[in-house]
Amino acid sequence: MTKKLIASQKKKVFPKCYKKNRWLYSLPKLIALSMSTLQQSTSLLHYNILSFEDDQPEYRYPEVRAAVAALRNIENLQRPPHPEWQAGSSDIFDWLGIFFGFQKGNICNQREHLTLQLANTHMSLPSRTVVDVLDLGCVRKFRKKLLGNYTSWCSYLNKKSNTKIPAKERNLHINLQCELLYVSLYLLIWGEAANLRFMPECLCYIFHNMCMELNKILQGEIDKSTGRPFMPSTSGENAFLSCVVRPIYEIIKAEVEASRNGTAPHSAWRNYDDFNEYFWSKRCFENLKWPFDLSSSSKRKLMRKAGFVEQRSFWNLFRSFDRLWLMLILFFQAAVIVAWEETKFPWEAWQKKDVQIRLLTLFLTWGGFNFLQSLLDVVMQCRLITWETPCILIRMVLKCMVSAGWTVVFLQFYEMIETQKLGDGTWSDEANRRITDFCKVVLVFVSPELLSLVSFILPQVSNFLENTNWMMFKVMTWWFHGSSYVGHGLREGFFDTIKYTLFWLCILLTKFGFSYLLQIQPMVSQLKQFLNFENQNYTWNMLLEKNHKTEVTLLCLPVVMIYMVDLQLWYSIFTSFVGVTIGLFSHLGEIRDLYQMRLRFQFFSSAIQFHLLLEEQFWLPKRTLVRKLRDTISRLKLRHGFGQPYRKMESSQVDAFRFALIWNEIVMSFREEDIISDQELELLELLPNSWNIRVIRWPCFLICNELLHALDLAKDFPDAPDRWLWDKICKNEYRRCGVIEVYDSLKALLPEIIKPNSEEHSIIVKLFTEIDYLLLLEKFTRAAKIAELPYLHSVFVKLVELLIKPYKETDKVAETLRALYEIAVRKFWKNKRTITQLMEDGLAPRDYTIMMTGKLFGEVVRLPDPTNDNFYRQVRRLHTILTCRDTMLDIPANLEARRRIAFFSNSMFMGMPRAPAIETMLGFSVLTPYNDEEVVYSKEQLQAENKDRISILFYLQKVYADEWENFMQRMRREGMEDDEDIWTTKLRDLRLWASYRGQTLARTVRGMMYYYRALKMLCFLDSASEMDIRSVPGELGSMRRDGGMENFDPVASPSSKSLGRNGVPLLYKGYEDVNVLMKFTYVVSCQTYAAQKARKDPKAEEILYLMKHNKALRVAYVDETDTGRDGKEYYSVLAKYDQQLRREVEIYRVQLPGPMKLGEGKPENQNHALIFTRGHGVQTIDMNQDNYFEEALKMRNLLEEFKLYRGIRKPTILGVREYIFTGPVSTLAWFMSAQETSFVALQQRVMANPLKIRMHYGHPDVFDRFWFLSRGGISKASKAINISEDVFAGFNCTLRGGNVTHHEYIQVGKGREVGLNQICLFEAKIASGNGEQALSRDVYRLGQRLDFFRMLSFFHTTVGFFFSAMMMALTVYVFLWGRLYLALCGFEHSDMASEGNNIGEFVTQLGLFTAIPAIVESTIEQGFLASLWEFLMMQFQLSPVFYTFTVGTRIHFFSRTILHGGAKYRATGRGYSVQHKSFAENYRLYSRSHFIKAIELGLVLIVYQSYTGISRDSFFYIDTAITCWFLILSWIFTPFLFNLSGFDWLKTVNDWQDFMDWIWCRDGVFAAADKSWERWWYEEQDHLRTSGIWGKLVEMVLALRFFYFQYAIVYKLSISAGSTSITVYWMSWIYILVCLGAYMLIELFQQKYAAKKHIYYRLIQSLVITFATLGVTALLKFTSFRLMDIFTSLLAFIPTGWGMILIAQVLRPILQFTGLWNFVMPAARLYDIMFGVIVMVPVAFLSWIPGFQSMQGRILFNEAFSRGLQI
Repeated sequence: MTKKLIASQKKKVFPKCYKKNRWLYSLPKLIALSMSTLQQSTSLLHYNILSFEDDQPEYRYPEVRAAVAALRNIENLQRPPHPEWQAGSSDIFDWLGIFFGFQKGNICNQREHLTLQLANTHMSLPSRTVVDVLDLGCVRKFRKKLLGNYTSWCSYLNKKSNTKIPAKERNLHINLQCELLYVSLYLLIWGEAANLRFMPECLCYIFHNMCMELNKILQGEIDKSTGRPFMPSTSGENAFLSCVVRPIYEIIKAEVEASRNGTAPHSAWRNYDDFNEYFWSKRCFENLKWPFDLSSSSKRKLMRKAGFVEQRSFWNLFRSFDRLWLMLILFFQAAVIVAWEETKFPWEAWQKKDVQIRLLTLFLTWGGFNFLQSLLDVVMQCRLITWETPCILIRMVLKCMVSAGWTVVFLQFYEMIETQKLGDGTWSDEANRRITDFCKVVLVFVSPELLSLVSFILPQVSNFLENTNWMMFKVMTWWFHGSSYVGHGLREGFFDTIKYTLFWLCILLTKFGFSYLLQIQPMVSQLKQFLNFENQNYTWNMLLEKNHKTEVTLLCLPVVMIYMVDLQLWYSIFTSFVGVTIGLFSHLGEIRDLYQMRLRFQFFSSAIQFHLLLEEQFWLPKRTLVRKLRDTISRLKLRHGFGQPYRKMESSQVDAFRFALIWNEIVMSFREEDIISDQELELLELLPNSWNIRVIRWPCFLICNELLHALDLAKDFPDAPDRWLWDKICKNEYRRCGVIEVYDSLKALLPEIIKPNSEEHSIIVKLFTEIDYLLLLEKFTRAAKIAELPYLHSVFVKLVELLIKPYKETDKVAETLRALYEIAVRKFWKNKRTITQLMEDGLAPRDYTIMMTGKLFGEVVRLPDPTNDNFYRQVRRLHTILTCRDTMLDIPANLEARRRIAFFSNSMFMGMPRAPAIETMLGFSVLTPYNDEEVVYSKEQLQAENKDRISILFYLQKVYADEWENFMQRMRREGMEDDEDIWTTKLRDLRLWASYRGQTLARTVRGMMYYYRALKMLCFLDSASEMDIRSVPGELGSMRRDGGMENFDPVASPSSKSLGRNGVPLLYKGYEDVNVLMKFTYVVSCQTYAAQKARKDPKAEEILYLMKHNKALRVAYVDETDTGRDGKEYYSVLAKYDQQLRREVEIYRVQLPGPMKLGEGKPENQNHALIFTRGHGVQTIDMNQDNYFEEALKMRNLLEEFKLYRGIRKPTILGVREYIFTGPVSTLAWFMSAQETSFVALQQRVMANPLKIRMHYGHPDVFDRFWFLSRGGISKASKAINISEDVFAGFNCTLRGGNVTHHEYIQVGKGREVGLNQICLFEAKIASGNGEQALSRDVYRLGQRLDFFRMLSFFHTTVGFFFSAMMMALTVYVFLWGRLYLALCGFEHSDMASEGNNIGEFVTQLGLFTAIPAIVESTIEQGFLASLWEFLMMQFQLSPVFYTFTVGTRIHFFSRTILHGGAKYRATGRGYSVQHKSFAENYRLYSRSHFIKAIELGLVLIVYQSYTGISRDSFFYIDTAITCWFLILSWIFTPFLFNLSGFDWLKTVNDWQDFMDWIWCRDGVFAAADKSWERWWYEEQDHLRTSGIWGKLVEMVLALRFFYFQYAIVYKLSISAGSTSITVYWMSWIYILVCLGAYMLIELFQQKYAAKKHIYYRLIQSLVITFATLGVTALLKFTSFRLMDIFTSLLAFIPTGWGMILIAQVLRPILQFTGLWNFVMPAARLYDIMFGVIVMVPVAFLSWIPGFQSMQGRILFNEAFSRGLQI
């Protein structure tokens, strides 16, 4: 190709010089010009996967040639009006690019994209008769899938599709060409759409119109205005970007700028969904037209809210899940009516006619509920009403009128019943007739619900009707749900529906039974008593009527609140047991440890053959019923150990070689990761046939002590027959193999160390020949003295020990051989033979003097060279088998290695699809978004010590002590002479070792590149013949990591060399790389990579290093270039490392319409790189994830799930299990790991099956790429509302009819936050994200369109979890404030008040149920005893304190986000938390979410305990005090308990000084928040700036609760003299006003005179103190005032001041224009100081206690690190 380019450039350049006859003078310039042109041309040679050159390896595939040929079939197409058009070298993409103005980079990218996909799809066809011609059916199937959303969109809008495929009977080439044209056009549109890819229906609109123009070109239409062939409206260079993409992009960008970075109310600006939903109606055709008419009027229409308005209110939860609340309200009403009768059993009350009639009031409630729902629709969605959308107004008005009408009708009919009954005095016939009339009305009212019940019972019918365009059903859908393109046909299959229906029926029956018996009945009984209670003396002035309504409400309200949310707890309980049951049936936890794995290792080897290696008949047309039955029977045989799949593999079998290859590669990956040592590697390896050993050579840890057991057996039965003894030995397969291996090894070893052709050599051969003969005749035990075997064994041990010594002692070896000869020849046999007989038999030398002089074996010992690694490795293995008496149950010693082996072996017995051939497997990509995180730790980062003198390396050495030793062992083996060389010659290895234990990009890349390594090995095994397998050179060891990081060189890695492993890649045939690259690619979206290179950031060099050492790695980034005059252009660029040029090369460059980031950063980063991914699936991997080689082997099995129906649909998202690898880092990380494991395992398992409601949660799920490609991508990116971007992919998938499954036979590692501050920031991000989800249109539509039981599942697995937690905490508040009210008003002195339910105890007990999922999941995977021990250890290490603290984080940010907004991305940091966090930092983070709330509850509890009338020794009082104080103390002390050196006295003193410096910092708002209290205080109020009027009103109403202290306590003061007059309360306000006046006076003089004329300031201070003293003295003299009243009044007036500050913060926009605001901030500063003192006093006391710091260190970190830290 290069020669052709040079020749072509010569033709262009040289003639110019010849014409001027100055070629001699122009030669230097000519050469320079030629080389420059050549370099520009050769840059086009840089390709991604396919080079499209005939001499490239990928062209050996006929499927690739067929795809390329089909795309180049353009002879019959209209010639483009372009002067340089060359039909011979162009294809469909070039043709479309010229006509429609697509970019060249986009054309090249999509050409390879489609070619690769067509070739892979063609390869996977079950029957391929003609492989050189692209299959039309294959292309048609792909087109239907890719354009499926476009077809549905056209059907929804009643538009005829513009994809006009000719009839089948026409020319197949024409049909194929049309199919390819439409597919190519869509891909080109999608590839250049940039941010418009988040708007799939907008792309449908663009494609629809461009497809129409394409059809005109294909039909040869003539443009009437020009008389020339028709040309598209978008034609010319980059015309599509300029004329189509950029205009819409600019509108979106303007909206984003108007949103003030997402802080503006969602209802005030349009997000991606609003723009996309504009294309859900025909008005887009009328207003926008084609080409786009973006005049001012069209822009205004495009920029209106469409489809849904996100209003910030808690009413969203009511609107979205109205059916849930209706069910709870109706049951509560019915339960109260029945319980009011106080019958023994509820059915006894149902038989009463009065009760039956009162139950009819449920329909009044139902009607009123519907009316409220209609009003909320009007209030919250009125912005959708425009002149263009009259149907929305009509629907809202009709819904309100109908719901109000039904309410009035029910009320009227019920009143008629009551009137008739009262008039007749009994239930007369007329009254019964009116009851019948009421029931008829009810029947009409519930008829729509009956129809929905029928659709629920017949889900297939419902799906069919919802997806039709019949007008009747469209009207019905419009009436009940509004007009929406998505959300149709969401019903699941009949059997799936039955499963989740039974699940929820069991939960609801249990919940309602529990609520009726233990909540509602006791509440109603107590309520009736209170309503009849009279003569209560109150201790204050009752402003309202004394009828106990307030008291009754306060007693009943906590019960009602618990009733409304405890369904979440019952869901958790039932989920636990159902999840365990499903896990058991899925065979989870069958192999929990290495002991169980050893018992099933032979099954395990067969299972690997069955699941991972290629099926013999892999060309079967489909998964027929016979094939499914055959696979099921085979799996049963594997699990239970009988039948053909379980057979003894002998060393001669090819299967043994294949299994050994896979197993050794897994073990070698462990060694490369340093989780096992060299010694453990040799114990775990499975060696194939060597030394002519007749059995498979199981790993040493399996046969370690079996030889000694066999010797003991022989010694116990010395006279037993051969057959009987051998049968006893063969009962244990490992023992049988061990005995045979030792015998065969000795048989090969002894001749090898003796000189060939010597007498001694022939004696050894003859001896073994006789033994073989005796064994064959089964006469060995009769001829030999079995009792001598132990002596013989000891000599063999001595011989082997001599051989493995570093320094060889030949004389001692000869001496040992003589001793062996003496026993084996002369003492071992029962029939002793003379010397003559031995000579005759060849067992003695002919020269007898050799034996007499001791020269036997003296000169014939020839030991192999020490470099013969193969020989000495065999000897070491033989020594292990001969000498080991240990069971080796602790091999490997590393817990991570043990866990991975156990999980992998267990997964081989779980249900997974059979593996296809690499050529026929589905292709896939891995996509990782990267911003600016760590790539590889630098030397400085590893050595740098923090304030506590702890470095990252020191921390890692303590936490991963065994892995550090293994690493150092590997470094010494690879040539490191001194340990200090680790910082010089081995620095790169050290940095990688540390980075692989952090949450770095290097770790993620290494893990994902295991796919490349695994697929390459499997590709070799798929095609390798028996001869290939048997021709492994030397010992079969590990395959070198060709795609790995350390081993890029063509030669084997140092570790492989020094271990004596030659490697299987020598057998590769050369096509494995091409095969794997066609199936797998890894794209890391480093959006700032170009900027990093420009500023020479070391991270750019590390990214380049990763590309250099990972062949399948690609880096996508955004390149920003200056165009002059402050203009900038933005490009999406894909780069790779060219191994031939040895530099980074740019592959594709696609211009963007503007800056990439308009919405949330991560989804925008994913979106720009998505165009560079390939394959059927794309796995989304975050930057904190890892992978394992053994799990990568199962990837092609997982991809087969896309072909299988799960329910009535094929999967569109394959859920993958996660393992949290940060668990060992610290106690907090362990807690987080346990919590996450419960969610990612048990919860996901149940959500996928039976609930059918699993979404996507940012896990390593695999997406059906082409399904999502045309439906908005793999995430949503609208600012703020989509801050939890990943979960919206699951919402979008479900709404559009997708199917999400979960698979636990494969896992991916994931890191979590390890420090408390990191964890709380993560929890805040998740809680804020769920708060935004509650407002979103996706949640509303799912809540409305899912059937009732799936809706319940959806609620309790998403926003319902956070809402329930918030309501639980709010219940505690209501309960304590209610009890405080009763205590202070004197009502609690009543016996009935003291009998109230202890809601605090109830909440605590129900809260413990939430731990059940984690406990039962641990039980199934680790065993009962292990899980019990883990649970107890977590309790001892204060896990309840941590979990209680995180609940506070969730409820704070969830409630704040819904009320006020302010959700934002919070960078948690993925580093190690190995430093002390100052009190100022903790206060900034936790003061508003935890400290102040805990202080409030503590104050309430103190006041309550001071004035309660309940006995102090009653169980109610004690239980309330314990549970509530536990909550308070957890919220205060957790940041110190889990803080490094949190109770160190010196650090506590320094922290307080630092806190006061921060508080009194005078830099104001100009300093950073971590430097200035004032700046931080203003930032804490940011959410109030974005809050709406209702949010501010709620905030002020909630602040009024602090005024209650003043009202209640002033009546308890001695100065009140027992008066209950309202005057007492008003007098207290005079005191407050006086204090405020004094404070304002002091503050005014301080600001005016404190700096220069401080004498005036001191004077006013003295006057205030004097008057205050005189006032107190006068009160003591002339009133009932006591000094104790001063301290009591603090409990009254301090909360009032805080409440005033909270209200002032809400009114800040008003107060800032007055002088009052200048006094608010100093008061707030004093309150923060007071809060800091309250928190720090107990911390300082605990810091002063000796030994408490040491105990806290052991709680926070493991013991080894605590020891290291003390050093």
